[in-house]
Amino acid sequence: MNKETLRDLIATGISCTHLDVRGDDGQHFEATIVAPAFTGKNRVQRHQMVYAALGEHMRAAIHALSFKTMTPEEAEIKMEKNSG
Repeated sequence: MNKETLRDLIATGISCTHLDVRGDDGQHFEATIVAPAFTGKNRVQRHQMVYAALGEHMRAAIHALSFKTMTPEEAEIKMEKNSG
């Protein structure tokens, strides 16, 4: 598994407005996922959506995945806080 494949799997399962995947060892990854579909969902529900997008790859090919999930509105607020 590489970060590009992981990114494609997430993007196929969730329509993202922003998706950044990092990790160069093929097993440990970090992702920031911004998607309108997260609106109204709690953290557990959002994580379940990501796990569903990854399917069996989560059990077999990915050793560790750390990720942040945000709605576009949450991402905008975070960007405003970081810039000011």
